[in-house]
Amino acid sequence: MNQGTIRLIFRWIHIVFSIPILGYIYSPFDQIHNYAFTTRFVFVPIIVLSGLWMWKGHVVRRLVSKLSPNKATGMKTGRELEA
Repeated sequence: MNQGTIRLIFRWIHIVFSIPILGYIYSPFDQIHNYAFTTRFVFVPIIVLSGLWMWKGHVVRRLVSKLSPNKATGMKTGRELEA
């Protein structure tokens, strides 16, 4: 998958998981306790992680690629062998 497709997927995850939070905010006050647990422990962390990935995912990918075992051991991958 190319980076544009991955970013599009994370963008839609971010948008879709923010919709229940709007329902939590605008729901009647006596029904907030029904949504509190899932909003706090499911929707908000997913939105935060997807937002951070869209913002700084390139840094994480760069760090992971530097720490990959192929580069650390000097083993060549299939792409490197073909070149």
